[in-house]
Amino acid sequence: MNQNRNTSRSELKEFYQRIDRHELAPLWEVIHKLLARLPITRAVPHLWCYEDVRPFLLESGEIISAKEAERRVLILENPALRGEAKTADSLYAGLQLILPGEVAPAHRHTQSALRFIVEGEGAFTAVDGERAYMNPGDLILTPSWSWHDHGHEGKGPMVWLDGLDIPQVQFYGATFGEGYDADAFKSETPPGTCNARYGANLRAVDDLPEKPYSPLFCYPFSQSGPALEKLQKSRKPNPWLGYKMEYHNPMDGGPVMPTLSAFLHGMPKQFISQPYQTTEHQVFSVKEGSGRTWIGEGEDQIEISWKPKDHFVIPGWYRYSHQIENDSVLFSFSDQGSQQKLGIWREKQHEI
Repeated sequence: MNQNRNTSRSELKEFYQRIDRHELAPLWEVIHKLLARLPITRAVPHLWCYEDVRPFLLESGEIISAKEAERRVLILENPALRGEAKTADSLYAGLQLILPGEVAPAHRHTQSALRFIVEGEGAFTAVDGERAYMNPGDLILTPSWSWHDHGHEGKGPMVWLDGLDIPQVQFYGATFGEGYDADAFKSETPPGTCNARYGANLRAVDDLPEKPYSPLFCYPFSQSGPALEKLQKSRKPNPWLGYKMEYHNPMDGGPVMPTLSAFLHGMPKQFISQPYQTTEHQVFSVKEGSGRTWIGEGEDQIEISWKPKDHFVIPGWYRYSHQIENDSVLFSFSDQGSQQKLGIWREKQHEI
């Protein structure tokens, strides 16, 4: 073959048309996208202000019950991914509402889920029959294929952030789900059993890590909040991350679930973080405080200002920096765990 042949576009087009009929395509036309110099994400940064979202949540409670909806959730859809039920390329997030006296019936699915409590008290999530009563700042896990249902025995609306790995499971074509034959999964396990068994830095010596996710499904803010405070008093903040703690699996010290990692961030008043980048996609929920986050570079850089109960997404490899107005606590979840298992996770720390 002549290595210097200069094939015309019309010849190439004719060739492509012929191979197309055999379900073939030329790699050389797309290799620049598949082997891009920088990570490509379709998602864009975005902020959801809770004061704007909350009225719609409450209105949804008037038009459909939690049982009718199965899960009464408003999806935090990324502006660049509308209609795909995605908050980022690999993450799903939504705000779920349950009202006093309601039940969200038991079901299970292959997707892993976590809940970060935003507002309310007196409601519970039951995982395989064990109830965990929820308060703002608590983290609740419902791992893959575990039965879970929700109920509300208190007063006022209860709202939490749902985070799931739906896009990741869809990618593998491994989505399964089923409903239970009753509203609640039957169990005689009393509330608090899981936390007593795994949440005190102790475990039975014959308890082996049989499953790839944390056996501790409730991480109360009454424990995680003081831990964050102690860390802040013990040392200076990390220049890029502030005070960042990871919720971990007590059996092996790894992420809480194979596909989702969860973190609690503390950042003091007037702290300005050094610019940072990571390939993981991140969804943030503001527990307390206020500040602004600069995302992107140059003319494409945007500024988002956040306050309590707001939510925002930073897609992978977007450069960002936080500027804190008041002492702040943020929760975030990401796909860091799955990226690390695949050996593709990267970070970049900048200094200015």
